[in-house]
Amino acid sequence: MIRRRDPRLLPPAAVGRGELDRLLDEHAVSSVFVAAHVERIRDGGSATPPVYGVRGPDGRLEGACWVGTNVVPIALDERGTDLVADLLLRGGPRFASVFGPAEPVLGLWDRVRENWPAPFDVRAHQPLLVMERDPAPALLGDTASRVRWAGPEEFDRVLPAAVAMFTEEVGYSPLTSGAEGYRRRVRSLLAEGRTAVLCDEDGTVVFKADVGSRHGRVCQIQGVWIHPRYRGRGLAVPCMAATVALARVRTPVVSLYVNSFNAPALATYRHVGFEQTGEFATVLL
Repeated sequence: MIRRRDPRLLPPAAVGRGELDRLLDEHAVSSVFVAAHVERIRDGGSATPPVYGVRGPDGRLEGACWVGTNVVPIALDERGTDLVADLLLRGGPRFASVFGPAEPVLGLWDRVRENWPAPFDVRAHQPLLVMERDPAPALLGDTASRVRWAGPEEFDRVLPAAVAMFTEEVGYSPLTSGAEGYRRRVRSLLAEGRTAVLCDEDGTVVFKADVGSRHGRVCQIQGVWIHPRYRGRGLAVPCMAATVALARVRTPVVSLYVNSFNAPALATYRHVGFEQTGEFATVLL
């Protein structure tokens, strides 16, 4: 019997549950988005997670990539990137984004960009930050004590803040297309107690941050936003510190990624205690 010497791409149904879990565990921080979605689909019981695998010459699952609305590599070397890029080219430019560890994301984009329309944006340098300890007590003052998880009944209060954050970050309103899906997402985060807020005396959301993904010991914070009227008042550090403290009650490892050009945000996260553990990239399509 001749042993296969080249890596090969596995369809989702051929990716073993145990070997995928091993790969996700090995890359727990950078793959938390995929791990959380895989768990959700498995809990539903009737579907196979859209994760393609790369089987190495030794028979071991050495790489994988989520291919859903977004494309999210988990671990891909040059050979795995070639295989996934071929798959993407056969499917056409039908995705919202490619994001995740910078090397495979930019490698995939380099291989498909001549055949796909120009992207909305390419963010090639996004430090991946992590924190595995509570913030310094000095950061958790009176302001931080008022940061809390918002509840489902606060949807009408939180939605405008979520829309403003998305519009500032991406460049267009999430309500221009896919509005109902976006509203469902905001409601879901509120129902699960995953949106931290600070409100003023009138009930206006001053600060907001979401635990966008959570799996096992790791969570990823997204959607950080401060109302423009309250910027420059020293709220960012205590509010982020409080969010980390709240998140660590459930998951001891807190992560996030940020655009390298966003110097104020980077300074805030480092002041809170985050340290860089890798680099992400995002191609918005």
